Amino acid sequence: MRPLELDPLFVTVESLPGIGPKSAEALARVTGRDGPEDTRALDLLLLPPHAMIDRTLRAGITEAPEGMIATLKVRVDRHQPAPPGRKSAPYRVYVHDDTGEMALTFFHSKPAWLEKILPVGENVLVSGKVEWFNGRPSMVHPDHIVAEARAADLPLIEPVYPLTANLSPKLLRRAIGSAVDMLPELPEWADPHLVARQSFPGFSEAVRRLHDPQAALDIDPQAPARRRLAYDELLAGQLSLALVRQTLRKLPGQPVRAEGRLRHAVLDALPFSLTGSQQTAVSEILSDMAGLDRMLRLLQGDVGSGKTAVAMLAMADAVEAGGQAVLMAPTEILARQHYATIEKMAAAAGIDVVVLTARAKGRERTELLERISSGAAQIIIGTHALFQDAVVYANLTLAVVDEQHRFGVHQRLRLTAKGTAPHMLVMTATPIPRTLVLAAFGDMDVSKLTEKPAGRQPIATVTIPDERLDEIVDRLRAALIEGKKAYWICPLVEDSEESELMSVESRHASLVRAFGPELAPQVALVHGRMSSDDKDQAMRAFKSGETRLLVATTVIEVGVDVPDATIMVIEHAERFGLAQLHQLRGRVGRGEGASSCILLYHGPLGDTAGARLSVLRETEDGFRIAEEDLKLRGEGEVLGTRQSGMPGFRLADLSVHGDLLEIARTDARNVLETDPALKTSRGDALRMLLYLMRRDEAIRFLRAG
Repeated sequence: MRPLELDPLFVTVESLPGIGPKSAEALARVTGRDGPEDTRALDLLLLPPHAMIDRTLRAGITEAPEGMIATLKVRVDRHQPAPPGRKSAPYRVYVHDDTGEMALTFFHSKPAWLEKILPVGENVLVSGKVEWFNGRPSMVHPDHIVAEARAADLPLIEPVYPLTANLSPKLLRRAIGSAVDMLPELPEWADPHLVARQSFPGFSEAVRRLHDPQAALDIDPQAPARRRLAYDELLAGQLSLALVRQTLRKLPGQPVRAEGRLRHAVLDALPFSLTGSQQTAVSEILSDMAGLDRMLRLLQGDVGSGKTAVAMLAMADAVEAGGQAVLMAPTEILARQHYATIEKMAAAAGIDVVVLTARAKGRERTELLERISSGAAQIIIGTHALFQDAVVYANLTLAVVDEQHRFGVHQRLRLTAKGTAPHMLVMTATPIPRTLVLAAFGDMDVSKLTEKPAGRQPIATVTIPDERLDEIVDRLRAALIEGKKAYWICPLVEDSEESELMSVESRHASLVRAFGPELAPQVALVHGRMSSDDKDQAMRAFKSGETRLLVATTVIEVGVDVPDATIMVIEHAERFGLAQLHQLRGRVGRGEGASSCILLYHGPLGDTAGARLSVLRETEDGFRIAEEDLKLRGEGEVLGTRQSGMPGFRLADLSVHGDLLEIARTDARNVLETDPALKTSRGDALRMLLYLMRRDEAIRFLRAG
């Protein structure tokens, strides 16, 4: 049960004074919640300001810097209403001070209200942005108008929050103020030594300071109040991950002890020898699986570093020990591709491999399910279909999950529930910086593949402005005539009114026209809105060489393997994230031929876009690229937080609070070692923290365990 003290913070925002249904919708959007019924007073408390307005600048009218916010003491001279019948014309109020005259300009305002707050002959304080037109100063819709006698009512420092339609700054600040008024004093859950060392205020005090800054330094991410709240958020995250891990570890693992007969048969048949980091990863995985505790390991490897071979060797040992292994991929295209690769490897060892996706229907599906439940199918590859209730395994020993960032912790638990307690190996081709690995997978050990397999070619990367498009098309035509294969990536499926980006459909049409009847049949199209069958067919035709140019959206970003494709053109490259550009580039350079990647951009480039493209030109090291991406975009973007159920932080910023993450991880581990059920007084306070940070799912693990 949620502690009673927290009840006031869990009222819906619609129950706050002055908030109606439209404002509640807007508050849900701005706090990232699913709707008004899911948006609580608490969400407003944890919405940090991203800037602040300083109204302490007191200048004369003619000395006020243009475009800056100024606070002026002025005398009201006269009102000039809009001419009759011209509703759209502005209402002006002329004011002056010792330095000169200025117009206060209002659109669609009520004259009676303006006459009341700006009485002729009175002194008032006005604060807002000063603009100059034709040599005359003007202030359009001042932010604040206060009678001189009530000067103390004017807020001098104001926090600035993100806004959305139907939400004014005033309304948002008022709603946050109401939420802050409901904040009770809460017990201290942080380690007292840490609080003293970091000069942390208490939680409630930190929230009040966050929303009532007294100076610019107060909203700095390194200010003590902000660091305190960042730490609380990180601690809640690490504690909930540790609780999940504790629950998973309670189920004893099934030790996998094999002589390695099947593994060696697979190894002998591989056309390459393992790199040093592949050998290290295999031995870490086998040593984990041989123990009594269940393995929970993350295998990070850049595009083309050979993760699938490592997973295959682990699966071979699981099969030899009498178990079954599954490999789960995020899309059908990827599942079928894994099947093609793994079936070849497994054939050498006589291992039976099947693929199960939502496409299997009727008798085919029934037969597949029978082979899985009888144990005849030893390695099962598929999509989410692998953990539907109808799928029963004979002895599921190892679960391999590809592209972890597409699957949340809950799906991992659902898959885990399928076996007695299978070992779990999670693979990602998105190199994740160490701080993010801790934040998102605090519950996992990590193996890294840092070398490219032998035979992989470097990829020459160039950036070219789109004015030189015709030149690229000519070079591409020549390459196709020579028999080369190429990808052309576009950001959109179809043109839309709002966007000037070239859509994949119109680019496909323009390339078909440019290449003429001879080469046109070689140009294929793939995008996410096509049916699975059509996508698979287009990919097969490209792989077999029936078509030689694939015009596509980012559906080919992950895992598509066509070793003889050597050219990658990415259009509007400035619109893609660094990690995504790196993933796309990794579709070439997979075979013997020299490969190139052309980043077509539409200038002029902003600073961030320019920095992204130059990092890509300089390096192919996915781990360095991931670190740069974190600096440029922040962790929520790098992980695609909103889509993936990953922790998108509100108060913590891993590029500045990385040191706190390490402390939070250690603290969470220590707490659970000494108080695994969170029963002590500090344990009670930590339960409160989990509720406050919306991590109460973790509390259910306490009860379940």
